[in-house]
Amino acid sequence: MSDNKDHSTGGEQQPREEGGAPGRVVGTPSPAAERRLLPEGDTAAPEGAGEELDEQAAKRAERVVASLFVLAFAASVAFIAYYIGWSGRDGGMHGIERARESNLWLGGTMTLAFLAMAVGITIWVRRLMTSQPVVQERHELRADDATRESFAKTFLEGAQESGITKRPLLRRTLLLAAAPLGLAPLVLLRDLGPLPEKRLRHTYWGEAVRRAKAQGKKGVRLVVDGTNKPLKVSDFATPGGMITVVPEGIEEHSEHPLNEIAKAVTILINVPPDKMSPRMRARGWDVNGIVAYSKICTHVGCPAALYEQTTHHILCPCHQSTFDATDAAKVVFGPAARPLPQLPLAEEDGYLVATGDFPEPIGPSFWERG
Repeated sequence: MSDNKDHSTGGEQQPREEGGAPGRVVGTPSPAAERRLLPEGDTAAPEGAGEELDEQAAKRAERVVASLFVLAFAASVAFIAYYIGWSGRDGGMHGIERARESNLWLGGTMTLAFLAMAVGITIWVRRLMTSQPVVQERHELRADDATRESFAKTFLEGAQESGITKRPLLRRTLLLAAAPLGLAPLVLLRDLGPLPEKRLRHTYWGEAVRRAKAQGKKGVRLVVDGTNKPLKVSDFATPGGMITVVPEGIEEHSEHPLNEIAKAVTILINVPPDKMSPRMRARGWDVNGIVAYSKICTHVGCPAALYEQTTHHILCPCHQSTFDATDAAKVVFGPAARPLPQLPLAEEDGYLVATGDFPEPIGPSFWERG
């Protein structure tokens, strides 16, 4: 009976599996170190290496590649021109109405630019580059002077073989195509603006009220968002309810109705009059307990769209900012720094009307409001 000891080395030998190779003695060098991916001295060049190009075919390929680079340049310029010029009219890509058109043109021109560049470079590599065998030996990571000189020589040889120095037409058209692509990310910074200036100081409520008062009315009627149905006081007489409203005529009279609705959207809440705080009653902006607040949370601009009837709290579901509907939407919990702006209300011919704009800018304080 034998043990798994190699008496010549004193090391412990791994057991031999049935039908397998004998186990290696622990502590001896791995046989993998003696194996090579390529046989010693095998420096055979790949097939086709060093072959001279057919100059006539190369010229044709050169013209094709140059045409593709010029096409990539034109598509990149079209991308930038559309982004800066045509997309800026009528609300441009910052408006909701033309988002589909902007996506189509911007995506199409950028796709064409990258595709033309990719096809051109592929044809360049396959039709215009020759190949030479390159033997690379592994040394220490620190490069000496001889290695640097060898690298420079190899780099120059590679540049010569690629045709980048021999074919100035390709070099120039490649740089031409790449230049606007490099500028495109800088142009996209325009999406961080333009600055709204004073457009967030006021909403469409103010303009609608001025138009209504010019016609001898007390204010502009509130309509239900989505149905545009004017809201009577009797329609919203049950305490505990909440509904979203917008100014009447906002879609007919505003130049960019969706943008204006996004700013003017308001929540209407019916709270018991005896629960209102003294400053709410002194303000007199309610109609039988019906109050109106901006729906845009003052934290980061999410819709404050939840209402808890028993506590009379308005909740923003994004970050749980909570506002007290009975006390001028005062912040009672969460990261919001200031109350929701309140809209002044009145009654006219049985309908709920707004008598003015929000007294302060809507949205979070960090928005640039001019």
